[in-house]
Amino acid sequence: MYIIPKSVTSAATGSCLLLIVSGCGNSAAPTLSSSESLPGGEASVSIQPFASFQLPAENLPQAQHPDFHAGKALAHQPWVRAPTITTARDGLGPLYNARTCLFCHINGGRSQMPESPDRELIGPFVRISIPGKDKIQGVVPEPVYGDQLHTQSVALSHQLRQVSQLKKVSLKAEEVKPEAYIYIDWQHSTFTYPDQTQVNLRWPKPRITKLAYGELNADTMFSLRNSPPIHGTGLLELIPQTAIDKLADPQDSNGDGISGRVNHVWDFEQARTVPGRFGLKANRANNLRIVTAAAFTGDVGITNPLFPQQPCTEAQTRCLKTANGNGEEGVEIPDNLLSLVTDFLRNLGVPKRSNWNSEPVLAGRELFYQSGCQQCHHPDYTTAESCQLPHLSKQKIWPYTDLLLHDMGPDLADGRPDYQASGSEWRTPPLWGVGLREAVNGSNNLLHDGRARTVEEAILWHGGEAKQVRRHFVNLKADQRQLLIEFVKSL
Repeated sequence: MYIIPKSVTSAATGSCLLLIVSGCGNSAAPTLSSSESLPGGEASVSIQPFASFQLPAENLPQAQHPDFHAGKALAHQPWVRAPTITTARDGLGPLYNARTCLFCHINGGRSQMPESPDRELIGPFVRISIPGKDKIQGVVPEPVYGDQLHTQSVALSHQLRQVSQLKKVSLKAEEVKPEAYIYIDWQHSTFTYPDQTQVNLRWPKPRITKLAYGELNADTMFSLRNSPPIHGTGLLELIPQTAIDKLADPQDSNGDGISGRVNHVWDFEQARTVPGRFGLKANRANNLRIVTAAAFTGDVGITNPLFPQQPCTEAQTRCLKTANGNGEEGVEIPDNLLSLVTDFLRNLGVPKRSNWNSEPVLAGRELFYQSGCQQCHHPDYTTAESCQLPHLSKQKIWPYTDLLLHDMGPDLADGRPDYQASGSEWRTPPLWGVGLREAVNGSNNLLHDGRARTVEEAILWHGGEAKQVRRHFVNLKADQRQLLIEFVKSL
């Protein structure tokens, strides 16, 4: 049971909070709109009784459902080592992080971070690079290991390493070795609110073991990444770039301390620099085909028309010589199958909100706006018109993101630049569906490296441009903080 603070008046009237965040300079919540119950517009879908982020958009034409489910099956398909008689799904690796696309995005949601220091990191992964800039790749890959550590390989002895009677098995000299095994050592600290309430915070310290190809470059930069949820990405792709550009304020010309920036990245289809939109640092172009193709080659080791090279560096000669699963097109997943998976991704629906206008949620909505959270988590857009995706066109959507880069301060910095994103900048993640993450797959891993187990912890990690907003949250009363959290979880 929640008690609505007397300082909160009806959210439906758009009226203000009194005295709880004095001097913050942020406006009251706008008048409540019934469209907020449908974050994906007409593409919003009920995920009851089975919680999943893998359902087709509610308004996806029936004629397109067979292709949607074919793409979904491909995204779930476990790839196998080449050569095999199953030519439609061979070509795994030789180095990879997962056998399937949705192994990392479990049930369409986030991947799960290992809680035990003895459990290998599988699903989440570590990006690496060395100092420098590259117009095409965005980073300068580590000379031997590339730009991502692959903890899996097609070596049989590696595959059998967890079998109890074979735990002492060693990789044979002629086999392709995984680049490394990675474990997480969790570090802990305690945060104390002004009212003396305490919260345990944690952050991950990756432990990289058994480097198979020699030592890493002494200047190597590391970034632990937790895979994000994938629902609603087709709608995000249709947000007009002009709408995002209007939110950018790289010089903080209005003096509010928020200076969102657009990243500029390489478009591997158009062969030119374009605004970035996808990826944790907005380091992928606004093109889900590129996002899908890059994941296939980088995470699963499946070559495709956009990225036809195996995930092996020139120093990994045995990897380069390993048999591949190339078909008639000279790649392991041809253009038509890549398109099926891409369109599956585009047509994923967004969960409807179930308690969007309850009194506690409406009170939390007021606090969300009064604290200034909407300055980065921009609430709504109208998608552009699309001949290819008419059902996703002209939709009023509520993703709560500006899709811009923001400096989040030293505590969240990975120190690894990517294109124009600095080592402390991250793209604002969408909030839609955030309260359903545990029901969808049991994951409680928020932020780029999965350190936050709750919405509250995620807020407390905010720094840099968000430090003033965090300060407002910290200084709320305990019941007000809970109301704000309930609103975020309702999204």
